Amino acid sequence: MMEQQKIPNRAIRPMGQRPPAPPDAMTPKEIFGILRRHVLLISSFSVLGLIVGGTSWYLLRRYSPKYTAETYIKVLPPVEKDPMTISGTQVSKDIQYGSRLSMAGLIKQQSTLQSLVERDKVRETEWFNDFGEVKDKSIAKAVKDLRKRFVASAQRDGDYVRLAMTCGDKIEAALIVNEMVSLFIASQGSTKKGEIAEKLARLEDQRVRVQRDLDSAEKALDDVRKRWGFTDLEDNDFEHTITRKLNALELDQSDILLEMNQISASIRTLEKQATGPVNEQVSQQIENDPIMVMLAQQLALQEAQLSGKLTKFGENHRVVRQTQEQINEIIQRRIARKAEIAEQTRQSNLKNAQDSMTVMSSKFEEMEKLRKEAEAKKRDLDLARIQYAQRVTIRDEREDMLDSVKSQVEKLKIMHDDPETPKVQFVGYAPVPLEMSSPKWQMYLPGGLMLGLMFGVGLVFLVELLNDLVRTPKDISKFLHISLLGVIPDAAEDDQLRKVNLCHVVRQAPYSIVSEAYRRFRTNLKLSVSGESSRVLLVASGMAGDGKTSVAVNLATTFAAENKKVLLIDTNFWRPNLHTIFPNQQSEDGIDDATERADFGLSDLLTGGLGFGDVVRSSGIKDFDVIVSGSLPSNPAELLGGEQMERLIKQQREIYDYIIVDGPPVLLVTDAKILARIVDGTILVFNAAATKRGAAQRTIRELKEVNAPILGCVLFAVKAMKGGYFHEQFNAYQEYQKLQLAQTI
Repeated sequence: MMEQQKIPNRAIRPMGQRPPAPPDAMTPKEIFGILRRHVLLISSFSVLGLIVGGTSWYLLRRYSPKYTAETYIKVLPPVEKDPMTISGTQVSKDIQYGSRLSMAGLIKQQSTLQSLVERDKVRETEWFNDFGEVKDKSIAKAVKDLRKRFVASAQRDGDYVRLAMTCGDKIEAALIVNEMVSLFIASQGSTKKGEIAEKLARLEDQRVRVQRDLDSAEKALDDVRKRWGFTDLEDNDFEHTITRKLNALELDQSDILLEMNQISASIRTLEKQATGPVNEQVSQQIENDPIMVMLAQQLALQEAQLSGKLTKFGENHRVVRQTQEQINEIIQRRIARKAEIAEQTRQSNLKNAQDSMTVMSSKFEEMEKLRKEAEAKKRDLDLARIQYAQRVTIRDEREDMLDSVKSQVEKLKIMHDDPETPKVQFVGYAPVPLEMSSPKWQMYLPGGLMLGLMFGVGLVFLVELLNDLVRTPKDISKFLHISLLGVIPDAAEDDQLRKVNLCHVVRQAPYSIVSEAYRRFRTNLKLSVSGESSRVLLVASGMAGDGKTSVAVNLATTFAAENKKVLLIDTNFWRPNLHTIFPNQQSEDGIDDATERADFGLSDLLTGGLGFGDVVRSSGIKDFDVIVSGSLPSNPAELLGGEQMERLIKQQREIYDYIIVDGPPVLLVTDAKILARIVDGTILVFNAAATKRGAAQRTIRELKEVNAPILGCVLFAVKAMKGGYFHEQFNAYQEYQKLQLAQTI
């Protein structure tokens, strides 16, 4: 037997621990695998796109050619050159480029295009006549067509604006471009000179107004001096007497305000002390009071006498009590005197602070009155200076403005006659194009190829995304979230299984990769935490035909190969298979299929008609026994959930190392859920070519609803996709097998 490969950790993940779900996004390897699997489809659409592109290019070249005529106009720097200076003004490249963009925008605006269409030469072209005979509609259609076919683009690093027109007649294309050049340069020249003439007229009116304002400003200065009576309004380098007096008053007032704040804080403190406990300062004044000193001396004398009398007479003697009463009386007098002095002292301090506050408030009010008088005078002075300064500023501005207006008038007169004033210059007319501009094969052939390629790739990914089968181990972890115990390759891709029954792969083709996959499945099951203690196993699937019987038989065969005693039970009363896979001796002698289906089996044992020894049969493999289903009973679910079935499992557990139950489909009949409750664990079989994700999820949900223990699943009939699962493993295993077989020979 072949050497077993090392089992990956993910195959022995304990039951109950959900495997981490991979991210939804495809990995680069998966994308590359999808492209490899559908390379023929992608290539077909790419070739089809190339053919469509080439055909389109040929037809357009023959029946609808296009010609493009072009020329340029030069755009001068946008700043107005000063005619009074010899040196030119430097303008940044961005500003010049912006000016060229503005010129291109003016050419493409609707009014310019409409003016072009209204020219006689343009109206005589076939291009214009194709838009119809109705004037308004034809002009609108022509302008709309010019927006698409007429190009006005500014050069980024040059001084030119490119003008181009594309249409079916090369002569008309050149004519339309040349008409636009003539129209635009003429319109810009007349526009600029008209603007300069308007500016000259406005400047002359402005000069008259400025002169009138200057005379008014001179008169306003004299009015300010007369109104306020100040002669030093222009001299601001010295500090005026009113200003110095106001500053002194504000400083004195600030000092008084600070002192008032301090007194106010003292008053608040004394008010709190007047109602609160006696502070240390007042207590010291109380103790220095003569009466308090006298009472303290009397108290000390009485206490000394009391001490002597206590020693002589005792506590209860009349003399001692009299002395004690005198001491208490002195203490009460001290307490009363202390309260009286404390109240007088605190009220006196508070009264003194309040009187000081009243004096300072009166002084502050007097200062405030003086300050307001000085402040009023200061405001008059400031207002006079402000008015004077405003009028001086107006006068100076009017003088400067008058000089500027006179200078601008002279410049505009010179600029009116300057040939560079329009800012655009004629370069040359557009020649008639010699070559066709459209269509070009450089665009249609690669474009058709790329469109076909993109359509093919999009169709491939659409097909892949719409496929909802459980095809790969990643689908198990991503959508089902249960442990994957084994992956069985598709038998059609293994040359060693061409004449082998799929239920006998392990026995009849032990060196095939499918056989090795079953052995790996067995090992993963044994090494898993739940499978290690599970000896009674139910092999089930969601629907019929998913391959559960093949998995059950081959799993039992791998256990028997380890010298384990195995019992395989067919519980699918609806569509049994084991009686054909393991025929009894009578079948081998020529009994037909109907008789084989009527062989004694599990149903006869559960109904009590036969014993275990009457229904068990040998599989032909050592330590591997089989119980077929028998005839179809009227109550299959009740039989499988009855005491006889549980007793059978319990008794045979003592005899066999493993009991494998081939169950019916979970989604078709309820028998499988009943069996799942009495076995140690359930193994689900999903067919990569038939099982859909929704069916697989419903199968798991059905079993979980009855608290059936699910050990994991087996993915059956997995195809070796290009760039996908098993593709590289098939090749590597075959090479490895060839080398090993050669060594054994």
